[in-house]
Amino acid sequence: MTATIIDGAAIAAGIRQALTRQVEDMIARGLLPHLAVLLVGDDPASASYVRGKQRAGEETGIKVVIHRIEADPEPAQTERRIRDRIDLLNADPDVHGIILQLPVPEGVDSDALLDRIDPLKDVDGLHPANQGRILQGRERFLPATPHGVQQLLVRSGADPGGKHVVIVGRSRLVGMPLAAMLAQKRQGANATVTVCHTHTMDLHSITKEADILVAATGRPNTITAEMVHSGVTVIDVGVNRVDDATRRRGYRLVGDVDFESVSEVAAAITPVPGGVGPMTVAMLLNNVTRAARISQQR
Repeated sequence: MTATIIDGAAIAAGIRQALTRQVEDMIARGLLPHLAVLLVGDDPASASYVRGKQRAGEETGIKVVIHRIEADPEPAQTERRIRDRIDLLNADPDVHGIILQLPVPEGVDSDALLDRIDPLKDVDGLHPANQGRILQGRERFLPATPHGVQQLLVRSGADPGGKHVVIVGRSRLVGMPLAAMLAQKRQGANATVTVCHTHTMDLHSITKEADILVAATGRPNTITAEMVHSGVTVIDVGVNRVDDATRRRGYRLVGDVDFESVSEVAAAITPVPGGVGPMTVAMLLNNVTRAARISQQR
């Protein structure tokens, strides 16, 4: 059996089209959604991700401004620069969303900086106040990647309701918030959720029980065909660079799932790239428009 490919790029394009119409209406009423992105240092991968967010935002009609912050040899100085910029953006009523592009340079306390962002402008959904609301089912901003995963499932016909969802990965960026979201008693959720990780004993016996398997380990090809049962839906969150001398750039992108083998067993699977990645950007932009509307209620 060859799995159906869940086309995240196509689904994300539809979401962005709907957002474009929403933004046009907002602009007509005098409200221009504005996202500020803090890019620290000169990490090429981070710069590439930020440019992608900027392009997608501008195509949707959202104002996206990149705030480049030079990394100082002394981490405390870098942290002070970021902190001061966050304070300015928090106080600016024309800025509706703020994201700090991760990772930040070594020695910089990213937790303290994320905590400093105004929860009403935290469109990454990483502030403790926003993550806590997810557990209570009173979410303000859902983290973009988990929300993208949920939307992929619903919009591809793999509704998680009543299903056993196994999430491999327990990060606060993906695994833990996604588990909380899918366990809620509501449409698009209502799943029985198991959270595993790379230290789980006898991992394959648990993953084989999954109706829906979400791989978010950050390790290439962690999930193999022997770890899934026939007919499973597989969502691959991972984006990993592996050396490939046949490619012009010297590398290729792979997920946390061994796509070639697992696609012969699964009923449906997301590719890498073109699966979860475009959905993450789309749901981030959705949060920015939501933040802009919230700003009108202050």
